[in-house]
Amino acid sequence: MHTTPVYEAYKDYPHMKLIDFGGWDLPVNFEAGIIAEHNAVRNNAGMFDVSHMGECLVEGPGARAFLDGLVTNDVSIQPVGRALYAVMCYENGTCVDDLILYCLRDDLFFVVMNASNVEKDLAWIMAHKPQEGVKITDLSGVTAQIAIQGPKAVEYVSKLLPVAGDLGFFGIDYKSGMLGKKCIVGRTGYTGEDGFEIYCAAEDGVLFWNEFAKMGVQPCGLGARDTLRLEAKLPLYGHEISDSITPLEANLGVFVKLDKASDFIGKAALEKQQEEGVPRSLRGFEMVDGGVARNGYPVMLGDREIGYVTSGCKSPTLDKFVGLALMERKTGLKFGDSIEIVIHNKPKKAVLVKTPFYKRGKRNDEK
Repeated sequence: MHTTPVYEAYKDYPHMKLIDFGGWDLPVNFEAGIIAEHNAVRNNAGMFDVSHMGECLVEGPGARAFLDGLVTNDVSIQPVGRALYAVMCYENGTCVDDLILYCLRDDLFFVVMNASNVEKDLAWIMAHKPQEGVKITDLSGVTAQIAIQGPKAVEYVSKLLPVAGDLGFFGIDYKSGMLGKKCIVGRTGYTGEDGFEIYCAAEDGVLFWNEFAKMGVQPCGLGARDTLRLEAKLPLYGHEISDSITPLEANLGVFVKLDKASDFIGKAALEKQQEEGVPRSLRGFEMVDGGVARNGYPVMLGDREIGYVTSGCKSPTLDKFVGLALMERKTGLKFGDSIEIVIHNKPKKAVLVKTPFYKRGKRNDEK
């Protein structure tokens, strides 16, 4: 089982619950429990050890053009010092993975990949790399990542990085450093809250973790990470996006720049899907009958199956059972219309609702 560079710090939490998460020994929750950890992020701040994520450097005079042809978003106009969300697609338009691209210099990009996809992603990237002008360096095994998330995240991070409050959403600092150590800091996250993701050398991971712990930032595990991202309708690979789902079906069209100057892998397929009509879309629902709708559960309209659940949970913020489902678009269903979710072979009533289920208000310190 793999362990993260922060694993040594886990000994300070004897009552935490560890699980096998895709071959990684990771906490589903710490001492406080999932609901308390979720609420800490919504109301104050929480920290996550997400060092299992993958990272690589893409550098060289051809790096920008190469990435622009690899992902759906427009890398050609990406400013230095900003991060960019994008999807990497197969030729048929389905998703290899979703990525965050940190533009450190005009010719240097720090790319963050999902943990379960690192090997596949790197193989795909290397297979399409030009012979000259681009160098790829895998940093996954030498990088720790800690996410500080919540309305007070800027307050905590500013104690170590005074310029934190000056970073706009998806802004980057990679020159200042923290605690005398080099690091990359992005005002990014996966919770629907304000926050920062800090990338440092693996050997510095415990140092950063313990420093934030001393400040009183709540440690959080995978359980709260999942309920937080679901409330904010943030996609999880293998659920809302996958090698059988396109970004257009996953309602990620805003990140698919079909009109950008350069071609990209999967563009033709996505253009065709757009022209012919996207057959499925991701819809939010709220359970009327009790029960957690989990990934793969059928969605019924009358006696006809019209889709399936991608993710579901009991929302700690709303105190309601909610979920996302990939459904046929031709049904014409509107918000408030009823569907049924088959849970343990029993149809349970649900209604379609607007998403995201939770959306934070913008605070004065955000740009």
